[in-house]
Amino acid sequence: MYAALWRLLPGPLWVRIVCAVAIVALVLLILVLWVFPWVNSFISVPEVTVQ
Repeated sequence: MYAALWRLLPGPLWVRIVCAVAIVALVLLILVLWVFPWVNSFISVPEVTVQ
C-alpha cells in the first residue's frame, strides 16, 4: 500500500519526501484538532481519586 502511495507522489526523491512529510503532518493535525476531541466526547472517564 505504501509503495503505491509513494508512486503516486510527483517529482524526484526530495520532492516526494517533502510531500510525504507534509501529508503526515496534515493527517496528525486533523487528528489532534478534530478527531481526538470528537472521540473524547463519547468516552466517559470516571472520577478517580487516590487516598
